[in-house]
Amino acid sequence: MTTILQVRDLTVTFPGRRGGTPVTALQSLSLSLEAGESLSVIGESGSGKTTLLRSILGHVPPTGGAVRLFGADLASASKGELTALRRRCAAISQDPYGSLPPTLTVLESVMEPWLLVHGEEERAEGEERALGLLAELGMADGDLLRSKVRFSLSGGQRQRAAIARALVLEPELLLCDEPTSMQDASTRGDILRILQKRQGRGMSMLFVTHDLFLARRAAPRGIVLHRGRIVEESATAELLASPKDAYTKALVAALPRLGRA
Repeated sequence: MTTILQVRDLTVTFPGRRGGTPVTALQSLSLSLEAGESLSVIGESGSGKTTLLRSILGHVPPTGGAVRLFGADLASASKGELTALRRRCAAISQDPYGSLPPTLTVLESVMEPWLLVHGEEERAEGEERALGLLAELGMADGDLLRSKVRFSLSGGQRQRAAIARALVLEPELLLCDEPTSMQDASTRGDILRILQKRQGRGMSMLFVTHDLFLARRAAPRGIVLHRGRIVEESATAELLASPKDAYTKALVAALPRLGRA
């Protein structure tokens, strides 16, 4: 197996507001990911999940530790090298309202990353890929796809369009930040199957969620973050069935159960 991501003792501290106490978002965090592997990152809001994803892409500089992406140390990568590394990745933001260009049509917004990399001479292939992805995600209506993003899409549709946009360049590593938060149960399952099909072709995935049930479906292995630290790591089925850490136990106890009053 080829290791595509190594995070070692990663610490990220942000300055306090107006000279106040600095905030440590990640503390001595380590993980690794192999080609074709998926990992669920579980935790509540403020646990450091999004900061971790941004650090992996080099958008947040570490206070300590290191990130190696496709074998390259991000701290020593040049601007051009960093751009090349990021092109091998894609991210699905937890905010579908801010992740799509509002003045483009739905189809154009999904095609845009392809055109930025391959240029207008490859437009026909980019459009074919975008249409295929959108249809796979249940968005095949021609009138909808040719209307402006800002006027035509619900939150759930925006989220699915953002997923199509992230997949159009066939990334080697996909970073998902609550990618199904606006979907109903059936659509959520369809999206997971689409992502897992790409994994079967060799794509790796970090799947960020606060939902332990979803984490189990998304990946066989998971880590639980609490206040920027990994407090537990094991098979996701085991995290649900027999959590060890007190924080994980509290997450499991809070899950809805059939028959619970």
